[in-house]
Amino acid sequence: MVSMKQVRQYHAASVAVLAGWLSDHPDEETRWRLVAEFLEEYRHEPPVVRLDLLASEPASVGDPHWDVFLAALAEHLAAKDGKAGPPWTDTRRLHRFWFPFNTPAARVDAFVHAPASFRRRGVFIHPQELEVA
Repeated sequence: MVSMKQVRQYHAASVAVLAGWLSDHPDEETRWRLVAEFLEEYRHEPPVVRLDLLASEPASVGDPHWDVFLAALAEHLAAKDGKAGPPWTDTRRLHRFWFPFNTPAARVDAFVHAPASFRRRGVFIHPQELEVA
């Protein structure tokens, strides 16, 4: 017989938990897989839970590109639910543009189509890259 103490209830990861995962995995391919996993879990939660998953400011990943990416992602996801981004996202910006998918075609496409929360922070990513999960 399994006691109730041994059964753990599932909880979707927060953006703060995602930051910890990204810190633990410095290779880009793994990081994008972790972002995809986060997005998949996030999409299955009700809106009130989704906002809670964005509320806590994540610790630095150790790479300013990814730190700003998380702020842009949190604001972008909140906006999709008709809400403002969490206050911690306001100060995170890059001084130089970052194109995570850096081929000539991807750069042009991202420059034209990047969601506003990413574009205003200097992160240029095509919205389709956020739909990978």
